[in-house]
Amino acid sequence: MNGKFIKTIFISILVLFFNLDCSMPEKERKNFKVQVDRFADLEILRYQVPGFEDLSLRQKKFVYYLSEAALSGRDIIYDQNYKYNLLIRKTIYNIVKNYNRANNKNEESYDPVQWKQFMNYAKRVWFSNGIHHHYSTIKIIPEFERSYFKELIYNSNGTFPLNAGESLDEFSQRIIPIIFDPKIDPKRVNLDPNDDIISSSANNYYDGLTKNEVDEFYSSMKDPKDLTPIWYGLNSRLVKKDGKIYEKPWKSDGLYGEAIKKIIYWLNKAKDVAENQKQAKEIDILIDYYETGDLRTWDKYNIAWVTNSQIDIDYINGFIEVYGDSKGIKASYEALVEIKDFEATARMKTLSENAQWFEDNAPIMEKHKRKKVQGITYNVVNVAMLGGDVSPSSPIGINLPNSNWIRSNYGSKSVSLGNITAAYDNARSGGFLNEFVLTNEERIRSKTYGSFAGKMHTAMHEVLGHASGKIEKGVGTPKETLKSYASTMEEARADLFGLYYIMDPKLVDIGLIESNEVGKAEYDGYIRNGLMLQLRRLQPGENIEQAHMRNRAFVSHWVFEKGLSKNVIEKKIVDDKTYFIINDYKELRELFGLLLKEVQRIKSQGDYQAAKDLVEGYGVKVDKSLHQEVLDRSEALNIAPYAGFMNPKYELVKDENGNISDIKISYPANFVAQMLYYDEAYSYLPIINN
Repeated sequence: MNGKFIKTIFISILVLFFNLDCSMPEKERKNFKVQVDRFADLEILRYQVPGFEDLSLRQKKFVYYLSEAALSGRDIIYDQNYKYNLLIRKTIYNIVKNYNRANNKNEESYDPVQWKQFMNYAKRVWFSNGIHHHYSTIKIIPEFERSYFKELIYNSNGTFPLNAGESLDEFSQRIIPIIFDPKIDPKRVNLDPNDDIISSSANNYYDGLTKNEVDEFYSSMKDPKDLTPIWYGLNSRLVKKDGKIYEKPWKSDGLYGEAIKKIIYWLNKAKDVAENQKQAKEIDILIDYYETGDLRTWDKYNIAWVTNSQIDIDYINGFIEVYGDSKGIKASYEALVEIKDFEATARMKTLSENAQWFEDNAPIMEKHKRKKVQGITYNVVNVAMLGGDVSPSSPIGINLPNSNWIRSNYGSKSVSLGNITAAYDNARSGGFLNEFVLTNEERIRSKTYGSFAGKMHTAMHEVLGHASGKIEKGVGTPKETLKSYASTMEEARADLFGLYYIMDPKLVDIGLIESNEVGKAEYDGYIRNGLMLQLRRLQPGENIEQAHMRNRAFVSHWVFEKGLSKNVIEKKIVDDKTYFIINDYKELRELFGLLLKEVQRIKSQGDYQAAKDLVEGYGVKVDKSLHQEVLDRSEALNIAPYAGFMNPKYELVKDENGNISDIKISYPANFVAQMLYYDEAYSYLPIINN
């Protein structure tokens, strides 16, 4: 065979490798519209659920019940993000549902421009699960006037969340400053080390406390001899009242109880149609955890969940990630339902089967390597429902559980969200390559291998990166030692592991990639994004706050600086436009390896100062002129910096005796309608939760 034909065959294999819509009928695939809405810096997409129609009725019921459980916790994430979010969401709902524009066309209150601005604000609040931007965590300030908002309240029939005896005028005076004043609770998560990161963060995880008080409260709980420590504070609000500090656990008879009871209700129904007895028992433990709030039970559940791999349908449900807490202690509510993609999973099994080789040959200190990497399962899945902190904005890969000792002793589950990735890819445009890539060689390589390379890096990040390394004996957990930098350092560690190995000949030897061109494409894209493209997600004057963005920034800036003497990465300005060109991929790989070694050392030894120096020195500050250039060049492309998803809708079909005979899936295309429906169907908590 000639080389051109071989390359064509290989590219076809790459397409099939991660083509997660292959089970959908051709006509349905072609006619399915992914993009359904666009506003501010956001885009709303839809995802299909390949394989759902092929499930048995029992499996469809399982998906349905788990999906209802996922949506039942929607109020929780709003309240966790900010104590007034439910108040504001209820107000928005009432206006959208009851403000009659037709009857007000001749009145002052009808203003088509400001009405559009109000609707954009409403959609931004729904997207971010509150009034702070989902990524930057900065407060979203409306474009419409305060007086217009007051008119909307006066001209909307229905029920507003008034206090006892409160008039509409008094209600307006109470809520308007919360929404419009940029000085009131300006950031949901403040990571500035010069501030008190607890009292200056607007999230609802702490009430009346300072950073030092939180540190003292939880450090006093730690038993240094405990080799299986619980995640202290994971599922509670910490409160200071009358000089006393205590926790309010999130459980069925505690805080968020009414929503948690609904979650439990649907989990009980799911348990009855679980795929095997082990899964039923696992759900039983989860229910017990939700009822008691016992964190030992949570660990017991995670062990049961991570060791059960003989299933086709899996789920995530609980208080999971700690990115929303500047201290990395409190976890946000998160839920997801997934169906295994068997063909894609089989193709990626090779990666997890070789995990020990990757660990043994990693460029980290020997004492920081795991002698036995075990229990890693990697699946490509199709999402059936997103809920809580992963909805509408969804990741493309997940690795759990987060407890270090459970991962070390029992392993982890890694999943790539195949249909989510496919939807993102469908919505993407080649505009960024044309604008931000200088050479034709790099452009062709990115178009040929870029998407596949990104997916491969994500897989290695989740499967190998998060499963690698160990903490030295006697060193506390990263949230205790690295504190506010723990999440950023962990994401950087996983990224660097994938970056180092994506250029390794081993991937060619085991048949996962054809050549180093795949690795080069990922290096091109990673550096381009870390040094430039991700800046389009920031407003002028902002620093980088989000953990993943800080990770990519400090990795990219560090290797750029360390490679200056050898011109590894070259900054070029052509026609007043900035480009970054990689001149030496081999040397760049060595730099990634050196940084991986250092980041692993920092985590293994709990070196807080080194973590702070890396993140603050390379990952926070923004070059203002370069930032403005990126914003100007991106604006003309009209591509939203962020995207999120509407969920499918499941409807029960019943026979003449009232029994469920089938469950039908459909794909709504109206984001506002779905959000209003969710407000009506899944609102279980009080407006203010104390």
